Amino acid sequence: MHRAERLFQLTTLLRNRRTVLTAKQMSEHLRVSERTIYRDIQSLSLSGVPIEGEAGVGYRLSHRYQLPPLMFDREEVEALLLGARMVSSWGDTDMAIHANQAIQKILAVLPDHLRHSDESLPLLVPNMEEVQKYYTAHSQPMREAIRLRQRVAIDYVRADEQQSSRTIEPLGLIFWGKVWTLVAWCHLRVDYRTFRLDRIQSVVVTDETFETSDNKSLKHFLNLMKEKYAEHEATAAHQA
Repeated sequence: MHRAERLFQLTTLLRNRRTVLTAKQMSEHLRVSERTIYRDIQSLSLSGVPIEGEAGVGYRLSHRYQLPPLMFDREEVEALLLGARMVSSWGDTDMAIHANQAIQKILAVLPDHLRHSDESLPLLVPNMEEVQKYYTAHSQPMREAIRLRQRVAIDYVRADEQQSSRTIEPLGLIFWGKVWTLVAWCHLRVDYRTFRLDRIQSVVVTDETFETSDNKSLKHFLNLMKEKYAEHEATAAHQA
């Protein structure tokens, strides 16, 4: 990566953060040394980019600073188009509509030599509408409940085909390549539980709201899963 490109990437990285980034985090992201990051920060500051922070603490870009509109390279265009197509094919109807609108907006601002990427992109995502409707059932109200932090009552068919009624606090949705899974705090189990959207029979979004915390959030759930996976790998390696 040329230095000019690295400075641009560094500015973009800082621009997308609300909290500070350490030199170590930036060096790992850009795959350079921390010393290089310190030199680049100094160069950006001297050129008038308002970077706040200090060595050993972290840096961020002043919220008053406005960058000009960004242009994408071919690889970034292809990644964006592929991602939008995946959302269009495997998201719910509302998500698909907005993904297609995003594709049109991206193509509208691209120069001609990049706009052709949409036609020549050799990465395809099958669009199976009937399958999509089945696996994304209840996705839209769940996404809204997650955003507004509203409790939800559901009727659910468990893996053993038994019916179950739960009151849950929905925290996030995870896509596993075919199946959408809801991560929620379950009032019945007083713990995290996951529910496949295609097994949910009915959804009633209530007026009751809930709060997340360090010990009850999607991030906390994912950290617990990572810890369990690491323990499992360590045990397997020991037994081998």
